[in-house]
Amino acid sequence: MKPGINNFSEIGKLNKVLLHRLGSEVEGLVPGNFERLLFDDIPYLKVAQHEHDRFADVLRENGVEVIYYVDETVKALSDRNVRTQFVKEFIEESNIYSQAVKEGLEEYLMDMTVREMVEKCIAGVKKSEIEVKTNSLAEYIASGYPYYMDPMPNLYFTRDPGACVGGGLNIHHMCTVARRRESLLLKYMFLYNKNFAPEGTFQWYDYYDAESIEGGDVLVLSPEIVAIGLSQRTTVAGIEHFARNILGSESGFKKILVFDIPKSRAFMHLDTVFTMVDFDKFTIHPEIEGPLQLFEITLGADGEAHFASMTDSLENILKKELGLPAVDLIRCGGNDLQAAQREQWNDGSNTLCIAPGTVVTYERNYVTNDILDHKGINVLAIPSSELSRGRGGPRCMSCPVNRDAL
Repeated sequence: MKPGINNFSEIGKLNKVLLHRLGSEVEGLVPGNFERLLFDDIPYLKVAQHEHDRFADVLRENGVEVIYYVDETVKALSDRNVRTQFVKEFIEESNIYSQAVKEGLEEYLMDMTVREMVEKCIAGVKKSEIEVKTNSLAEYIASGYPYYMDPMPNLYFTRDPGACVGGGLNIHHMCTVARRRESLLLKYMFLYNKNFAPEGTFQWYDYYDAESIEGGDVLVLSPEIVAIGLSQRTTVAGIEHFARNILGSESGFKKILVFDIPKSRAFMHLDTVFTMVDFDKFTIHPEIEGPLQLFEITLGADGEAHFASMTDSLENILKKELGLPAVDLIRCGGNDLQAAQREQWNDGSNTLCIAPGTVVTYERNYVTNDILDHKGINVLAIPSSELSRGRGGPRCMSCPVNRDAL
């Protein structure tokens, strides 16, 4: 295994993956803040943790090293000066307008051990936890809201805050306020945790870059091609910035394929409707088969970006771009419309490939799992009654750090 970040495909044997085990941040969810925190339901934490532990165990049983957001952030913040810098930055990103509250939060967090502080940043800080005297109008108006710092219940979807692409890392500017601070943890891992990102690791996108891009829209199709979804949460400008950075480097990537997908919650990211499970097999949402509008970004000999567009079926696009004689598009739910709708809602297309032809799925998507099995795919199904309430599947819950070359 090549050390550090090494990710040149969607299907090479997975060696190392970054997860987040759900914690008390999930219990900050109530119907009144669903819209604010991007949830439709409340997972039962005890069962969700059991399901997530099973997910991690399945990965370990198949030779994958599992690392966790909290552990890796703690390593990054071992130096007190770095920790102070992180706390100040985290508070500034928490939409707090009272200087007294900011100072109270900094003192409160810096008095904790490093692990306690990281866990508290993720769990959120309630107003009842610290006593702060403030005459801020903004705080007065928001006095009925229980948190100074919101919890981050979406963090267990570790795919989105960043993406390991080739020998480098994206630290994403997340589209929504609710998720933005997640990427700040990753930023500090990159800067100060050399076990995670050794010296010489490239950075393709930065936390403070202006436009949004999210990891669920980033698929590494081959050592030369990255696919990106132009979605509800990933912008044209964000894609172009990433493309110029990675194509203009020594990464080996030569082309960015931009899939223009519907801008809706049902098609939140490209990986909710399209994932790679083998050299020539893909799980798909039936509505993405085509015709699709596709944009191609390459870099000319002059160093300038060149753009082209086409409209074709997904099948033809994949055959052409990957040099395959044929591809097998495996519909979520098969040809049963109700099963397709039900299992797409439960992320039947959002598979995590851990080796060519071996995928982790949710066991509740039994129709799709059975079809995959009949197609010769080794299906490792995990329990998901509570994990699925967050509207994300095994690919969403994982950030591959290192894969074998194909």
